[in-house]
Amino acid sequence: MAPVTNTKENGFEKLIVDYLVAHNGFEQGSNEDYSKEYAIDEVRLFRFLQATQQEKLDALHITESLLERKKFLKKLCEELGSTVKGSGGVVKLMRDGFRYLHLTFELYHALPTVQNNKASEMYAQNIFSVTRQLRYSREYPNMALDFVVFINGLPVATFELKNQLTKQNVDDAVHQYRTDRDPKELIFHFKRCLVHFAVDDDQVKMCTRLTGRSSWFLPFNKGNNDGAGNPVNPDGIKTDYLWKNILTKHELSNIIENFAQVVVERDEKTRKIIKETQVFPRYHQLSVVKKLLADTLASGVGKRYLIQHSAGSGKSNSIAWLAHQLVVLQNNGNAIFDSIIVVTDRINLDKQIRNTIRQFMQEKSTVGWAEHAGDLKKLIASGKKIIITTVHKFPFILDDISTENRNRNFAIIIDEAHSSQNGSMSAKMNIILSGNISEENELLEDKINAIIEGRKMLPNANYYAFTATPKNKTLQMFGVPFSKPDGEIGHRPFHNYSMKQAIEEEFILDVLKYYTPISSYYQLAKKIEDDPKFDKKRSEKRLRTFVESSEYTIRRKSEIIVEHFYSQIISKGKIGGQARVMVVTAGIERAIDYYYAITKLLEERRSQYRAIVAFSGEKEYKGHAGNKVSESSINGFPSNMIESNFKQDPYRILIVANKFQTGFDEPLLHTMYVDKVLSDIKAVQTLSRLNRAHPLKRDTFVLDFANDAEMIRAAFQPYYKTTILSAETDPNKLNDLINRMEKYQVYAAEDVDTVVERLFNGTERCSLDPILDSCAEAYNELGEDGQVEFKSSAKTFVRTYTFLAAILPFGSIEWEKLSQFLTLLLPKLPSPESEDLSKGILESIDFDSYKNTILSERSIALEDENMEIDPVPVNSVKGTSEPELEYLSQILNSFNTRFGDIPWSDKDKVEKVLTALPDEVAKSEVYQNAIKNSDEATAKIESDAALSKVILAYMTSNMELFRNFQDNPSFKKWLQDYVFQTTYSQQSQRK
Repeated sequence: MAPVTNTKENGFEKLIVDYLVAHNGFEQGSNEDYSKEYAIDEVRLFRFLQATQQEKLDALHITESLLERKKFLKKLCEELGSTVKGSGGVVKLMRDGFRYLHLTFELYHALPTVQNNKASEMYAQNIFSVTRQLRYSREYPNMALDFVVFINGLPVATFELKNQLTKQNVDDAVHQYRTDRDPKELIFHFKRCLVHFAVDDDQVKMCTRLTGRSSWFLPFNKGNNDGAGNPVNPDGIKTDYLWKNILTKHELSNIIENFAQVVVERDEKTRKIIKETQVFPRYHQLSVVKKLLADTLASGVGKRYLIQHSAGSGKSNSIAWLAHQLVVLQNNGNAIFDSIIVVTDRINLDKQIRNTIRQFMQEKSTVGWAEHAGDLKKLIASGKKIIITTVHKFPFILDDISTENRNRNFAIIIDEAHSSQNGSMSAKMNIILSGNISEENELLEDKINAIIEGRKMLPNANYYAFTATPKNKTLQMFGVPFSKPDGEIGHRPFHNYSMKQAIEEEFILDVLKYYTPISSYYQLAKKIEDDPKFDKKRSEKRLRTFVESSEYTIRRKSEIIVEHFYSQIISKGKIGGQARVMVVTAGIERAIDYYYAITKLLEERRSQYRAIVAFSGEKEYKGHAGNKVSESSINGFPSNMIESNFKQDPYRILIVANKFQTGFDEPLLHTMYVDKVLSDIKAVQTLSRLNRAHPLKRDTFVLDFANDAEMIRAAFQPYYKTTILSAETDPNKLNDLINRMEKYQVYAAEDVDTVVERLFNGTERCSLDPILDSCAEAYNELGEDGQVEFKSSAKTFVRTYTFLAAILPFGSIEWEKLSQFLTLLLPKLPSPESEDLSKGILESIDFDSYKNTILSERSIALEDENMEIDPVPVNSVKGTSEPELEYLSQILNSFNTRFGDIPWSDKDKVEKVLTALPDEVAKSEVYQNAIKNSDEATAKIESDAALSKVILAYMTSNMELFRNFQDNPSFKKWLQDYVFQTTYSQQSQRK
């Protein structure tokens, strides 16, 4: 009878081990070779040492003396799992060697460089081995791991296998590690092994520190359809990449030498070590660094890469690993890059890169921090290989660099590309690093051409742009171009680790899962006998600002915040009782208002907790007449202590105004109270402050006073999976802008030529002003619509040209000259002024009543599809609209109808429905298509039709609303207008 396939767990185990031995060159060890006393494969350790360092063993009599051998092993055992912070561990010993008495023993030979025969021979002496069913415990001799991988006798990875065909999976393996594998056993001590793998035929999970039931296992999967898991493998088991690709000699060596590390966190004041974390690269981190290095080696210098990696992807480590390995990347024995420049908007990235580099090479001689003018030149001259600077300092540190860089190659790594690559900064960087700096005696045309060439992406540099939320400019500048079926050229990221995958793999939490909007309802009263007319739109905006900034409103919202903080955060012990919250406000004054209101409420409760306010600069604030306040004067401690204090009690509430909404990485942050209108990337960045994972963090919560669920969903959707640019920006749009400007005759061609020629010939500033002022006079004589169209066209031209000049294969002297001219002219053009026909309305009304209604909690679901975003728009505003004047009584009636008390029998129920109606109507595909493809009048018809369908659906659940809509023409018109104005403005902005 033919043998039957072994589908049991031991068959799975045998399959992997046999592959490692037959194909990967591993030796198969045995339990007899393993020392439980020292958790080392003693036989292979001494085989390696005898083959490579026999003279050292002899010098210390370790080979012939059992006593000396035991002393040696005991000391080695202590170092492998040293409990002394900052010392020992298998990673450090394999890299740096083992110091014993006056000698240092090498425990591992590194991968050889190309054509280094001696190093190749030494590397070949390493012994890679695998032992099945390793009985590791002295106390429980029958306890066994499925298999363990050793290098030169030192354990580097343990494995527990499960098999779905026998109704167990990877989570059962994780459970086994957590409950049956005692962390006190020697082999499981922290830093003794690189990693512990839980594996089945579908998924892989890993852990770098076993701590019993709290052991934190993370996925080590490829990802599937931009989500968690692994794709179907047509050639075998889904997880065979683990033993076929990762558990090879070369890949294990690569990880040990270039990725694995122990990260040390120190107290800023005492410099004492407060935390150690062992890092093993996640699959996507390993993947992106390897692919970037391979493509760079194959393609050479002068290429751009966009890496779309979600928050929670470990982007800082990926950048640090990439920077370190680009430094040593060689082609035919020559370094590809002279310097690696890391541009970031996060100061703490400097520390992280330094800590990472310190693991692999002499950090002091390798890494430099450029903060002031002249720093970059000095650092390059002194041989610093990695130079780090913030996005804000970058333009200033470039000033002293000259043409000597023309023959140097650079790798420029950009952290959060959309914030680091504004056009003027990019152009300045490219001009200086390329060496395209014009000489004094050159002709004007040569100088202009030098600038045009300098604007282009550097031929002597590679760009590696990392971002979680790529904008259209970022995609076109750095993305991979591809042909679409419609003939357009799209752009996609070079590598993607999606928000969807990060959420599904639990590297971040889903901040949209528990989202609760709050609607505000106001009642305002007319306090004057007259009934003057005011601009309706401006007046309604002023009225809402008036209500939302009033002391009563801030107090009411603060009461909601403090009550929720106590009842839902503190009393429920979120994040093990350590949870923090953030209040996001619309401005500095509002943030200070909230700080004092919340502080007062906490004092009234005799609370043990305190709030912190965060904003930039100083602010004149009511109650502090003549004196400016700052965050430090209000908080009572320096600004640089906000982050560290927020981690410590009594501080639990952080109130912010445009600070800590990006780049703030605090896993203890659980809940956000939003009182600021958020849209697009700002909404994603702000709410994503909550998503950082923590072993005790199970959920997050958003309470939103200012936005609705549809606005937030639309902001997040483009970045949920892969973001793709639908088409490139058409350079011909620049000519359209020129035509719009020229029809107003603000400037003539000779004005442009004269100003630019004088500018580049270094003539006195006073020779430019007469021409520019004359053009400004011509602008001032235009009507308001003309001023609006000319100035917006000029701004759009300068912005778009600066962007396109970096990527166009050709250059235009005329466009460059016009851009230079307009850049000088624009500051002299005043903004078009129109009479504010809403002035005085606040003096004509009284605040009658205010109420908040907390709507039902909802989970915002995102669509499971890649999203295309449109190219950079090249449009200008075409004039201004006439103000819509209405009587004060009508404005207040409309305002109160929308926001005030409505005479319904079940008022609360109706208010909830009315607030939700725009979201429901906006879902109509017919209406959405009308917004995209038709004019406003057609869109209004489709909006009204969609609203009628929605109201009809409410007939059974809310007959009163249905009847009023059918029978009350004024209410029906108001509701139709309200829904259309709310939805059309939101949707059309996304066109």
